[in-house]
Amino acid sequence: MSTDGDFEGFGGRHVPEPLEEPLGELSETFDSEIESEEFRAEFERLLEHFGGRPTPVFHAETLSERYDANIYFKHEDLLHGGAHKLNNTLGQGLLAKRAGKERLIAETGAGQHGTATAMVGALLDMPVTVYMGTKDIDRQEMNVFRMRLMGAEVEPVTRGNQGLAEAVDAALEDYAENFQETHYLVGSAVGPDPYPRMVREFQSVIGREAREQISELHGELPDACVACVGGGSNAIGLFSGFIDDEGVSLYGAEPAGKGLDSGEHSAPLSSTEHEEPQIFQGMKTKVIDDETTNHSVSAGLDYPAVGPEHAALQSLGRAEYHGITDEEALAAFRELSETEGIIPALEPSHAIALAIKLAEEDRHETILINLCGRGDKDMQTAAEKFDLA
Repeated sequence: MSTDGDFEGFGGRHVPEPLEEPLGELSETFDSEIESEEFRAEFERLLEHFGGRPTPVFHAETLSERYDANIYFKHEDLLHGGAHKLNNTLGQGLLAKRAGKERLIAETGAGQHGTATAMVGALLDMPVTVYMGTKDIDRQEMNVFRMRLMGAEVEPVTRGNQGLAEAVDAALEDYAENFQETHYLVGSAVGPDPYPRMVREFQSVIGREAREQISELHGELPDACVACVGGGSNAIGLFSGFIDDEGVSLYGAEPAGKGLDSGEHSAPLSSTEHEEPQIFQGMKTKVIDDETTNHSVSAGLDYPAVGPEHAALQSLGRAEYHGITDEEALAAFRELSETEGIIPALEPSHAIALAIKLAEEDRHETILINLCGRGDKDMQTAAEKFDLA
């Protein structure tokens, strides 16, 4: 794990001068607090009693029989709020409170991170502003209502593609103007240091639990771990528990949208493996090319770049990243619903689709998938795609 924000030449802190000081202070606060027994005890208490950890690992027997492989799910969809995002918002919220900050801001795409930030703001009695693209507000109405119900202000972002990347830009601008009293609670393992390593730390509980649970259920470690990757927080959380195990392959499912050759996707690692990294939103990482329109059926994966540690893992050959189209993700969404009685979010549906491909190709006998969110929020999209009358 990086301790200085550098991941094999990716990452770093590439920001305007006014942000250097607050980010440096945040880095010092994080490095100090994460070693504090008092902080860790409070964080773990909230994960258990507020969040509902540990989340279980489930053997999907019907799906396993269908594809002749042992398929397991890490049930992050059962965490309070319906997604893995709460692990990170609890950690950063506590940091902000202990650092004397008075206000939380966040970006959100699918609304899961915004919802988790609103939860923590209500819990810690801190006002919350969430920046969200108008395109995502339209397709994630339920989460917008949930955020507002818990007292958060949802600020529409109308610029550009009106999606997650533009929401990040708007939040960064707010932070640059108000950092004295404001903590920017970044939702994924992206952005300038210390955010990628900080989010990794708070999400690593997924991998620690999963490693112990699947060893107990299955008797040994899985052959492969699979997770969806937008910015990459749920994936790095799962991967962190297995990254030193050479016998465990790591796979990231990126949103290939309408196809990697269509010009409409959000899969920088699958489409730009041999291209040079760029500086994007304060980090050095892989980004989709200028001719590609940022697109995914999943609002939470609709991001043109990727967390720097994932770019590093690909560069080192430690993890593989594969594009999954909208149609493949929707098919997996429906298949899991029908075979196991579990309605996944569209984000982890990409991971399910990739895991099915791996099983069909007989590449692995035992596959662990991070089911990082539940599908309540995607009912409107699903209803438009499927004729269930």
